[in-house]
Amino acid sequence: MGFTLSIGDIAPDFLLLATDGKKYSLKDFSNYKGLVISFACNHCPYVTGSDEVTRKTANEYIPKGIGFAVINSNSVKTYAEDSFEHMIKRMEINKFPWIYLRDESQDVAKAYGALRTPHFYVFDKDRKLIYTGRGVDSPRATDKMTTNDLERTLSEFVSEKPISIPVTNPIGCNVKWDGMDEHWMPEDACDLV
Repeated sequence: MGFTLSIGDIAPDFLLLATDGKKYSLKDFSNYKGLVISFACNHCPYVTGSDEVTRKTANEYIPKGIGFAVINSNSVKTYAEDSFEHMIKRMEINKFPWIYLRDESQDVAKAYGALRTPHFYVFDKDRKLIYTGRGVDSPRATDKMTTNDLERTLSEFVSEKPISIPVTNPIGCNVKWDGMDEHWMPEDACDLV
């Protein structure tokens, strides 16, 4: 098995604290027919640059039965602004429509094989992976964006069509692993395509 989940893999469960003060696991999203789990953070320009496109996609697809959970696994020793307190402030200011979760141990990032921020995973009703990779092709500057892979995947999924492109490479900063150089990636982490 590679570092990152493969198409058809089942979503690893988790129990993580969200900025709303509640703890969430996969069962808390069981009323959704599809689930988007992404790994992001507070500071990354690829995350902040594409937040509004992701918000638009979430606002379109949440009413169509798609849940959205964003997980911040970045080490605060690398970037203090990725702390839980800063996550709470970020949600208060931006009022994003998703659940924002803190993976302090980084165990969830390892279980999913999160490579970058942002890195998107889309799961079907059985929580089998149907898409992994980027949200858009220019997340740092969405005015230059030509492809919204997350929106395309969700459109195909809710229309019960096959996912035309199930794997892309995520584009963004690497996950900031605790105790490692900020540019370090696990040895078995590699491009997906």
